[in-house]
Amino acid sequence: MLESTIAAIAPPHEAAMSDARELHGRLTKPAGSLGALEELSVRLAGLAGSCPPPLPDAPAVAVFAGDHGVHAQGVSPWPQEVTAQMIGNFLAGGAVVNAFARQAGAAVTVVDVGVATPIPGSPADPQDAPAGGAAARLDPAVPRLVSATVRPGTRDFTVTAALTRDEARAAVEAGIRVAEELIGAGAGILLTGDMGIGNTTPAAALIAVFTGADAADATGRGTGVDDPTYRRKVEVVRSALDRHRPDPADPLGVLAAVGGLEHAALTGLILGAAARRVPVLLDGVIAGSAALAAAAFAPDAVGAMVAGHRSAEPGATLALRRLGLEPLIDLGLRLGEGTGALLALPVVTGAVRVLHEVATFDSAGVAEK
Repeated sequence: MLESTIAAIAPPHEAAMSDARELHGRLTKPAGSLGALEELSVRLAGLAGSCPPPLPDAPAVAVFAGDHGVHAQGVSPWPQEVTAQMIGNFLAGGAVVNAFARQAGAAVTVVDVGVATPIPGSPADPQDAPAGGAAARLDPAVPRLVSATVRPGTRDFTVTAALTRDEARAAVEAGIRVAEELIGAGAGILLTGDMGIGNTTPAAALIAVFTGADAADATGRGTGVDDPTYRRKVEVVRSALDRHRPDPADPLGVLAAVGGLEHAALTGLILGAAARRVPVLLDGVIAGSAALAAAAFAPDAVGAMVAGHRSAEPGATLALRRLGLEPLIDLGLRLGEGTGALLALPVVTGAVRVLHEVATFDSAGVAEK
């Protein structure tokens, strides 16, 4: 599945991009007056291969969840059980991602790829379904849980590889299946979400590998750790990189060595969307680390990526810079869950709607300069 998905990812359609630029020049506004929105709409036309590109209707946020063996190294003050407890909160509709999703009219799908403790209400919850099983339901009012467990959390990557190559592949392919299901159910845009106590530590390691940055530059404070915990976190990332020496030219090996199950699954989601030529609105630093892995698998996958926001985590900026993406909003967010991507969604919709609905100078009878 991974290889066939990568093979289906193609470069942007240059003719569609040219058509979009030409159309912008004929719309009733000064040339370039919509700034970054114009280039965004051009990129989306290139992805879709049509001008105007489809409106990003039926948005779907996929929140991938997993736990991390490196939590044992004291990189987070939160107990690991919070991962499962927050999934229960997502399914009850009580988290920030739910509030923002309701505002945006986005469906929320929570995907358990490696949660280490029991999830409240699961598996008896009637919404629980295996990945690749029942068709996705894009109901903004009803969060859905998908079971795609590869293993109950990663191993401690300061001791051994976080995952085997087979486990990393299984997580990537779980993400591809989720992308296919959501798109098959009608999603016109996918949004990345994540949940996993301690997951900014593997994100920092992934970003350091794929960008060549020093561990200290790629590592942030996550949920807001104190100075001693931050210093320990940096040393944990540095020691893992020294131990495993992951090769950025081998993205599956990198994900196996220092990644997380949710990072690998998000990588698959991005690749799956790119193969179907559907945009993916990236959230924060976890999504950024997964996007780097996706680009290492298939450089043309970047054509499907839209940077929703600039996370306060320093690694997020490093990731976006390497990908050549500019974030749509910058509000100092660092929550994750998909919250920043959801807030940016109206900007993406607006960029596309301009090409659909704004009159040309000729059609409106407006004189050009």
